[in-house]
Amino acid sequence: MITRLLVANRGEIARRIFATCRTLGVQTVAVHSDADADAPFVAEADQAVRLPGNTPAETYLRIDLILDAARKAGADAIHPGYGFLAENAEFATAVTDAGLTWVGPPAKAIAAMGDKMAAKALLAEAGVPMLPTWTDAHQVTDFPVLVKASAGGGGRGMRVVRDAAGLAEAVASARREAAAAFGDGTVFIERYVERGRHVEVQIFGDVYGTVIALGVRECSIQRRHQKIVEEAPGVLPPHVRERLHEAAVAAGRAVDYVGAGTVEFLLAPDGDIFFLEMNTRLQVEHPVTELTTGLDLVRLQLLVAEGEPLPLAATPPPVGHAIEVRLCAEDPAQGYRPATGTLHRFALPGVAAEFGPLAGSGLRLDSGVVDGSAVSVHYDSMLAKVIAWAPTRAEAARVLAGVLARAELHGVATNRDLLVRVLRSPEFAAVDVDTGFLDRHPEVFEPLLPAEVVPLVALAAALASAADRRAFASVLAGLPSGWRNVPAFPQVARFAGRDGGEIEVCYRLDRAGRLAEWSTSPAASGRTASAGSPTSGTDPAARGGVGGDTTSGGGSPTPAGEGTNSDGSGGAPAVALVEAAPEHVVLDVDGVRRAYRVHRQGSEIFVDGPGGAASLAELPRFPLTTAELAAGSLLAPLPGAVTRVHVEVGQRVAAGDLLLTLEAMKLEHPVLAPTDGVVAELPVAAGGQVDTGAVLAVVNPLEEAQS
Repeated sequence: MITRLLVANRGEIARRIFATCRTLGVQTVAVHSDADADAPFVAEADQAVRLPGNTPAETYLRIDLILDAARKAGADAIHPGYGFLAENAEFATAVTDAGLTWVGPPAKAIAAMGDKMAAKALLAEAGVPMLPTWTDAHQVTDFPVLVKASAGGGGRGMRVVRDAAGLAEAVASARREAAAAFGDGTVFIERYVERGRHVEVQIFGDVYGTVIALGVRECSIQRRHQKIVEEAPGVLPPHVRERLHEAAVAAGRAVDYVGAGTVEFLLAPDGDIFFLEMNTRLQVEHPVTELTTGLDLVRLQLLVAEGEPLPLAATPPPVGHAIEVRLCAEDPAQGYRPATGTLHRFALPGVAAEFGPLAGSGLRLDSGVVDGSAVSVHYDSMLAKVIAWAPTRAEAARVLAGVLARAELHGVATNRDLLVRVLRSPEFAAVDVDTGFLDRHPEVFEPLLPAEVVPLVALAAALASAADRRAFASVLAGLPSGWRNVPAFPQVARFAGRDGGEIEVCYRLDRAGRLAEWSTSPAASGRTASAGSPTSGTDPAARGGVGGDTTSGGGSPTPAGEGTNSDGSGGAPAVALVEAAPEHVVLDVDGVRRAYRVHRQGSEIFVDGPGGAASLAELPRFPLTTAELAAGSLLAPLPGAVTRVHVEVGQRVAAGDLLLTLEAMKLEHPVLAPTDGVVAELPVAAGGQVDTGAVLAVVNPLEEAQS
């Protein structure tokens, strides 16, 4: 019997496993890098052992360090979580050789499925349907195809190629990314199925030869080949579900599978199914299976590892519907690149359970972060999994979208708006989904906060900031904030959004503290703040915004209530100030009250309201002079390592040419030439580390280079 379990992983999966251990009376041991010393999972463990270093290769992937930590802490079992070590046969063997209980499938099964080409051959013999596959790029004549890494998973190393011209570079790039992520650069090529759905079957086996299927999950909505929305049960015809169950169980039996595993399939539009891969571990999306079956999959893992038989012998019928989204630290203004920083506030309303079952309809949160958590460049960008269960799919989607829209996520840019728009889209409601969903629906990338509402949000931020300063006033403290004896000169506040756009707010309060007049205008940059997403650069009032006839440079603002309606019909909405405090502002807009929650952290102001959320940086009235960057400078979007430099100074390049590649947060980020030109500066070299904002290259436009 397991008495003390070490989890060889970090973040939310470590916390998830610890939660089950507490219910079973099993003591827990965490291992952590220096970067994770203050992480929530470390604080929640009964014991914790430091592993020197920061990066995964230095810490969490060191088998010798993990085993030494188990000995130090007196652990008698190791759970690998769902990181790379979970699918490492060498690690499984080392754990059992050390006399410890391995909470996972046998090393033989891991090895069999770890080489995807060998796995395909083995399972094809067992009758599992397969896609056409090639190992030699020169043999490929039928496009489109998908280049895939033979080792590992998570979408890393995947490249879709639609013609022969791009195949060689795709294979080379996939090999580099796979080698960096998994230590194995082997890739293969599969036929790519257009409009295919990605579905998967949760299987479970025990040491007595029982292998069962626990239902089908839908995982088709993906970005960069990584799942962002998962649900159970998958909405499928009964005969397709039955075929998937049979194929998944056949795959498990072919390798004498024990423990939790997932068999992934591609479902073609005509109903044909094809094996993709088998993940010999607990999956990120396992909570949707738990909520629709009533099973604790981690508990089953521990029981099976102790030699107990599975407590069920057949697939349980699903109850209700569960949908999970992966909330990630990603910046919409930077093409959803991974983002770093400090998560000042992480609050989701109505969470009914964390890491465990729900008593009824509601929300489950599996999170690796709390208020104040640091999101570093060393690990992947997922902050949390947010899961809703309800009797029907439509209810689950509505609940989940509503909670995400009201969440307070401050300090780090996230993909929250994208997730909400997906869940609320008519196509998602109609189950019109496949792996190309996001490519076909660019509208879901629009920010939740409409551009015409940004002026109201900026006004709320300005009023809250003034109230915050007034709360500490020692002179004339009884006067309302923003009051002026001479009304010719309004209060002026300037803000910058995450996209770099700036907006100026001018307002004046009367002697009773009422909003007498106000206006907004784009500041010197000529772009409007937009909650972290690029805008068209037009004045919000001109697009049907609120605030009336805007002015620049702090001129006389328009009296509140004049100008243009928010629907563009003419006659501005009457805006009245109901209440302004440092943490909340209430505005009356055409007789409808709008409440804004405001959170200030240094110069950053986070505003959450009925139209969406915005992050604004209050700009100083008299900014300091800074050095001007050379025209054509390309800056690092986040800290990382330069893996390859493809050009040299003086080289002529065309717009879109690959200049260099930057690796950060487990992903490879290409840096492309923004225009035809000549490489004028190249201050970085392969292998070098760069910080956010560092100059990676300078490309002079061709006309300038020739002059």
